[in-house]
Amino acid sequence: MIKVSLPDGSIKEFEKGSTPMDVANSISAGLARNVISAKFNNKTVEVSTPLTTDGSLTLFTWKDDEGKKAFWHSTSHVMAQAIEEMYPGSKLTIGPAIENGFYYDVDFGEHKISENDFKKIEDRMLQIAREKHDFKLREVSKADALSYYKEQNNQFKVELIENLEDGDITFCDHDSFTDLCRGGHIPNTGFIKAVKLMSVAGAYWRGNENNPQLTRVYGISFPKQKELKEYLELLEEAKKRDHRKLGKELELFTFSQKVGQGLPLWLPKGAALRERLENFLKNAQKKAGYEMVVSPHIGQKELYETSGHYAKYGEDSFQPIHTPNEGEEFLLKPMNCPHHCEIYNSQSWSYRDLPKRFAEFGTVYRYEQSGELHGLTRVRGFTQDDAHIFCTPDQLDEEFKKVIDLTLYVFDSLGFENFTAQVSLRDPENKEKYIGSDDVWEKAESAIINAAKEKGLNYVVETGEAAFYGPKLDFMVKDALGRSWQLGTIQVDYNLPERFELSYKGSDNETHRPVMIHRAPFGSMERFIAILLEHTGGNFPLWLMPEQAMVLSISEKYEKYAQKVLTLLENNEIRALADNRNETIGKKIREAEMNKFPYMLIIGEQEAEDGTVSVRKRGEGDIGTMPVEDFAEIINKEIKETLKTFKV
Repeated sequence: MIKVSLPDGSIKEFEKGSTPMDVANSISAGLARNVISAKFNNKTVEVSTPLTTDGSLTLFTWKDDEGKKAFWHSTSHVMAQAIEEMYPGSKLTIGPAIENGFYYDVDFGEHKISENDFKKIEDRMLQIAREKHDFKLREVSKADALSYYKEQNNQFKVELIENLEDGDITFCDHDSFTDLCRGGHIPNTGFIKAVKLMSVAGAYWRGNENNPQLTRVYGISFPKQKELKEYLELLEEAKKRDHRKLGKELELFTFSQKVGQGLPLWLPKGAALRERLENFLKNAQKKAGYEMVVSPHIGQKELYETSGHYAKYGEDSFQPIHTPNEGEEFLLKPMNCPHHCEIYNSQSWSYRDLPKRFAEFGTVYRYEQSGELHGLTRVRGFTQDDAHIFCTPDQLDEEFKKVIDLTLYVFDSLGFENFTAQVSLRDPENKEKYIGSDDVWEKAESAIINAAKEKGLNYVVETGEAAFYGPKLDFMVKDALGRSWQLGTIQVDYNLPERFELSYKGSDNETHRPVMIHRAPFGSMERFIAILLEHTGGNFPLWLMPEQAMVLSISEKYEKYAQKVLTLLENNEIRALADNRNETIGKKIREAEMNKFPYMLIIGEQEAEDGTVSVRKRGEGDIGTMPVEDFAEIINKEIKETLKTFKV
């Protein structure tokens, strides 16, 4: 008999050789029907894999990320079979699951493939799926594996196998198809009910431009046709919300080839939007005891060698700037933290002075590859809402909780309600990857976990995901379309204080190292605004909108009254514009709605005589005629309800 530990803490005994599916059946028939993959002792296994030792088992269904991974990887095998049948002589390389779906890189040889071919490939895939072929994993010797793929003249698989050890090689079979594979499959092809090939693209073998170019075929699959339909509808909505499209329509930002790829230019409305976001955070930071600092856009190469950032980001940085002085080199700064360490080091501190909280909206630069650039989400120059807190070890717990409060305030004010906190810890089996003593790590990890518990965060723990210098807390936020983004991070660092020899005088009159907390609730202004644009569809919270109202005059005769209304609104700190063009009021309303104006104030003869405005709310229609002062009260009340005051 073997003992199997389950996630709920229970331990069950089974006959040696029982499978994860046997365990699922022992729990419930419903679970057995839905289980599609498993992990045993933290290793991916098939649901048909015999279990021969004691261990911990986790069962996954379609609802789990691991279940989806197995589902999509299995579908990539089905697609590969269809391609191999329909394009004889094609050479398969790798076909992993990705965040949404899967892909397979293929050398099609003399064949050509385009989106016009997708339907016939999908039809064959569904035919294979309906036949309910079992996925069977089997061990293969290195010699036999090499022989198999040499016979197929597939140099790509041969190269992969040559880098594997004998005893670690497995093939996966289904129907008449065989593929080199590590495992992680659904029980049979019958679980696949809906498939959609999404696109084709070029891809170099192993990502190296010196290697042969392959064709990457992307696809996605689902256990129900209804889920595919919903996914495709979501994609259409995502296209409408694409921040690059909305940014252009709302005149927020642009790019210029002459300025350079990945270097956004902020237009007046976008610059004003950024400024409002910055002021929003600056006001909260001031209440929380932060002090603003400013550091230059460049620094001597030595600075980043000391911090370790040159070793980490050197390849992704712009080339060093050489001055007329021999041997003098500067870099565009890749991170703000080394500069803040030197600001701390500019004077002596006592424990009574700590914590010191230095904040900066600091622009940093990374030379991202041109193929990886994407609107505002992946750029070469971006501004971080950076801050670094230097505190005593005894202050770490309290300071960490205060940063969580600030991050939650940001999310709440901007409508990000659905998020998970990820606690990233070091790998206890691989401690040489990290710096610092066990004692230091235990304190830092405890501080993060305790803070997450005390703040009631919905959090998960990921072992082995810590930075080399310390554990961290990342906030994974879901947007309105259910997509997950990493927004906001808090990191505990014992490394930089050591590297920069930071110190303070303790109550014992001895010299001590401070602990350093890195934090950025936005992450970067560029990426945050991109995500906010797509989350809101350009309908920002009222306090953040570039213009909060548009005054629409029925004819040019009321231009003078329109100006008077604008002045009254301005006196009440409401941002508004006037449309006095000689156009129909219907056209003006449609254009104002399309341009995301939250409120439209319609004025004509009656309104001019009475000193009122006819108020229309975007998406809701007319809400009544009232004096401008009453409308201002409505706006300010709505802003107050949305933008709560940050309380320390």
